[in-house]
Amino acid sequence: MKIMLHVILSALLFLCITAQAQVSYFPPKLGTTWDTLSPASQGWCPDRIDSLYNYLDQKSTDAFIVLIDGKIVLEKYFGTYTRDSVHYWASAGKSLTSMMVGIAQERGLLDINNPASQYLGTGWTSETTAKENLVTVRHLLTMNSGLDDTPTGGCTNEDTTPVCLQYKADAGTRWAYHTGAYRKLESIVSEVNGTTYTSATNSFIGSHIGMVGLWYNGVYYSNARSMARFGLLMLNKGVWDNDTVLHDTAYYNAMIHTSQTFNLSYGYLWWLNGKASCMLPQTQLVFPGAIVPNAPADMFCALGKNDQKIYVVPSRKMVVIRQGETSGTPLLALSSFDNEVWRYIDSLPCVTTNIAEVKQDHVIRVFPNPAKDELHIVSDGPLGSIVVYNAMGSRVMKYDSNTGTASSVTLQVQYLPRGLYLLQSGNGFSHKFYKE
Repeated sequence: MKIMLHVILSALLFLCITAQAQVSYFPPKLGTTWDTLSPASQGWCPDRIDSLYNYLDQKSTDAFIVLIDGKIVLEKYFGTYTRDSVHYWASAGKSLTSMMVGIAQERGLLDINNPASQYLGTGWTSETTAKENLVTVRHLLTMNSGLDDTPTGGCTNEDTTPVCLQYKADAGTRWAYHTGAYRKLESIVSEVNGTTYTSATNSFIGSHIGMVGLWYNGVYYSNARSMARFGLLMLNKGVWDNDTVLHDTAYYNAMIHTSQTFNLSYGYLWWLNGKASCMLPQTQLVFPGAIVPNAPADMFCALGKNDQKIYVVPSRKMVVIRQGETSGTPLLALSSFDNEVWRYIDSLPCVTTNIAEVKQDHVIRVFPNPAKDELHIVSDGPLGSIVVYNAMGSRVMKYDSNTGTASSVTLQVQYLPRGLYLLQSGNGFSHKFYKE
């Protein structure tokens, strides 16, 4: 019991440190220089990378990037698409707007708790003035406006004209994925800043992080690396190197935490993994389980039509970018691609890796491998201290025996992120294991 308690406390201490850790590398704002990490440094197998790329190619992918700690580990372009090619973000741009609104608020240009009509004027919907005034900026951020996401009279979900913004329910009483209502946020930021939305985006965010793009008909366009820059900014909690782009930490946290009681998997225009249930576009059904079961539970993501993706995983210091056309049936936000691509990503570690193992004199058994919750270590001799390293060589867990004579230890590894690890003992043995 003492052994298990010690290891649990060590793991929790490590996770606390990890949660506060900052990204250590940011690419220069100008030019094409961007440091890389070799896939081998992550214990990733070339043949498994090839399998991932084959899958991406089959699914009409144009660009795919994986960052770890700010550095590029994978970067692949398909067909005629290049590093400089520009692609639409679709609704992944909603998550960019979320940060724009937060910056506008901290600059004193707006308050998300105020009615949207305070910035848009009255009559921006076809609702009565009383009902329209119930809709706050925050309701637009949370898809909780009460406006009808399937408007009548020849209107679509994307229309922004007043006649198409129709009453369905009081604001705050219903969640529905509604692009037309969302786009009023773009108008609000442009109005309070006195510029075009492209100019505001460049001033608020782009010029600080080297992101280059433009808005056209309510949709953002950029190359994949600019998309990755924004993902990296979000990974580092709104701070780019020594430049704090978003100071309001409460707003940042609100973006990536459940924002209302209807769809637990939705923040401020960000999709959240690891929740007990979720709602999806174009339906009022509540589905049990996480939005992407194969992905880390702490992942939050920007998702756009035809599988435009920004996946941000704080526990791994990872950002994943995908641009392209639909991987199958055109869908808004989520699709089967999300779960499948994460199956490939989590299959990248090799069975044998470049992590060095030390020859040992004792007979050691380490099981189960892969491990999920507990890892048992049994030796025919004393184990001494035990240290666990991740694939990057960083120590993530340590157990110190009080007597140094214990020949069996149970490590509680459920708190560790998925991946490859190296276990080393004070008696000179080492062993690789995979945490699933």
